Amino acid sequence: MTWELFVFLFLAASALISAFFVVDSKEIVHSVIALATCFISIACMFVMLSAEFVAIVQILVYVGAVVVVILFGIMLTKREIMESGKR
Repeated sequence: MTWELFVFLFLAASALISAFFVVDSKEIVHSVIALATCFISIACMFVMLSAEFVAIVQILVYVGAVVVVILFGIMLTKREIMESGKR
């Protein structure tokens, strides 16, 4: 067993655990942080496969754009309205 296998298994476990937390988390901010962790783990796997361009695109598009848009959506929503369930 080489160190590449250990790094891959660590990244795969990190991606799976963070993907589980995305679905299971009740706080949306925690879910977004877990989503970013999952995307970064997958980008690191692309680097291990010598696909650096795909890894950079993964980080720029998903982590850079989607997560930021989600966080801005969270920040612009009123917390009291979300907790009470009223619109």
